Amino acid sequence: FLWDTATRTDIGLPEKFNRTPTPVHPDREFLIYPLGCTVILKNISDGKQQILLGHTSSVSCLSVSKSSKATIIIWNYAERGIHAKLDLHKTTVEAVAFSPSDKYLVSLGGPDDNRIVVWNIETKLPICVSSALLRSSEPCLTLQYFNTNDDFFVSAGSGTIQIWKLNLTDRKIHPTGCNTGKLKRIVKCLEISEDDQFLFCGTTSGDIMKINLKSALLSNSGPVIGPLSLGVNVVKILKSGDLLVGSGAGVLALCSKTSFKPLKKVQLEKGVTSITGSDEEQQFFIGTEAAQMYRFSLEDFTAEAISSSHSSAVRDVAIPSGTSELFATCSNDIRLWSVKKPKEVLCITVPHVTCNALDFMVDGSSIISAWDDGKIRVFTLETGRLMHTIHSAHKQGVTAIAGTRDGRRIISGGGQGEVHVWELLPHNHRLLGIMKEHKAAVLCVKVTKDDKECVSASQDGTCVIWDLVIKLMKASTLRTVCYHPEEFQILTSGTNSKIVYWMVFEDSPIRVVDGSLYGSINDMDVTQDGKYFVTGGEDQQVRVWDYVKGVVTHVGRAHGGSITSIKVCPNSRVLLSTSADGGIIRWKFPHPSS
Repeated sequence: FLWDTATRTDIGLPEKFNRTPTPVHPDREFLIYPLGCTVILKNISDGKQQILLGHTSSVSCLSVSKSSKATIIIWNYAERGIHAKLDLHKTTVEAVAFSPSDKYLVSLGGPDDNRIVVWNIETKLPICVSSALLRSSEPCLTLQYFNTNDDFFVSAGSGTIQIWKLNLTDRKIHPTGCNTGKLKRIVKCLEISEDDQFLFCGTTSGDIMKINLKSALLSNSGPVIGPLSLGVNVVKILKSGDLLVGSGAGVLALCSKTSFKPLKKVQLEKGVTSITGSDEEQQFFIGTEAAQMYRFSLEDFTAEAISSSHSSAVRDVAIPSGTSELFATCSNDIRLWSVKKPKEVLCITVPHVTCNALDFMVDGSSIISAWDDGKIRVFTLETGRLMHTIHSAHKQGVTAIAGTRDGRRIISGGGQGEVHVWELLPHNHRLLGIMKEHKAAVLCVKVTKDDKECVSASQDGTCVIWDLVIKLMKASTLRTVCYHPEEFQILTSGTNSKIVYWMVFEDSPIRVVDGSLYGSINDMDVTQDGKYFVTGGEDQQVRVWDYVKGVVTHVGRAHGGSITSIKVCPNSRVLLSTSADGGIIRWKFPHPSS
């Protein structure tokens, strides 16, 4: 999509991008970055966010024009709406760039397309189309427009660097290959000097090539000794001529303009993906593969983390009993957040494993968590210190977890379909019981307030209430289950998009309603007064339902990926939802709390 940033509407549509810079808008007020198939506008001063919808698949690259205030998806900046759509490339788009006057947009297709298209932004039509491969069979990976001339841009990739000239008369673009001699590199990123004299190419080998754009010849390269580990991901030219360089290993370095030798370094978490800002203000914003954003001071060469999140799918969200101040989410790590302000309070990391589910103990002292290595881990709420580990809790990973209100027992579900009950002792634990009924992974476990019953939902299409007598309710493949607050009914849902009401003491449904447009419903939650419940799933929409009437009262769309979990805060003022694209969304609950 190509967006008009004044009206927030789109004026163009390439299908998919695979580079993810984090630009600052020219008004210096907003950071712009992708989250799944959405685009986020984040106010730098107060952190408030706006969500732009338009793509149907993940956004992976962004570019901001210099004057018309347009991003790759051209939005109307004042109204946050789509301005127009461009649709020509097949499958993917590798990179896009605006001409200096914003008359044209050039886009590069992916491996299945291998075409370069120059677009007229005013007419919203393509001017010309050319193959990006030309005489080489190696793919083109990136491109960049000149800074002072609308007729020239550069493309580069595996062993090739081309300077293109736009000829409006014959509606063609003509390439000139750059001669790099015996030096053959895969170029990941490009940066052109302000006067359009030199091109700087960051490579997968960790060095930088400097190309004279007038002669199309290699000027020099470096550093000769100690190239940056895991390649150069992004290059930014400073007013001094030195380079600010981000590597795949997370190193942000100030490199010499002559030898490209690193003069200063700072280590960030994971690979650097974007550098934006200006050295006039001595301040830059840095994005990384760990979903971290940093405010970087060039003067004292320090980086301050201003935003953080999960870097992969968020699998579960939990809220402590009796409070609406905090919530926790899990992915490859566990993060504790403040509800009022989207700020990370605590991060708990266990290397090389993924947390599938989590819950708070009712006394608020600890977080219990289910991990794919088959272990249950208990952490302190205040410091994140590991208090207790249950080894080999389930053979195929722990997939669901819940704690009892007495704080002494944990109910866990596993990949093999078993439900286990554990007793926590002062310095140990004990397995109280193994309940076998499910034939596939247990995806959800809920416990009644009196700790006498629990209910589990499984991929095998069954929901089981566990007590002295087992009651078995069969449905299509289930993913989630929850109790009504008075615990006389339960709600189930799953891959058939149906929401089913059940009486606890009966094994046949009492009501079935359609729950989503398409795909499975992955999670649901009931408000504490029992008047409403909420659902989320593969259609990426959050729905609020009237419990008694079984009808939708409100629908919210902001996620760029499948919704994985959803919870309503105890005060019924805030709704929290997470998604497979790593997003965590806070919603104002639309109904007043009783």
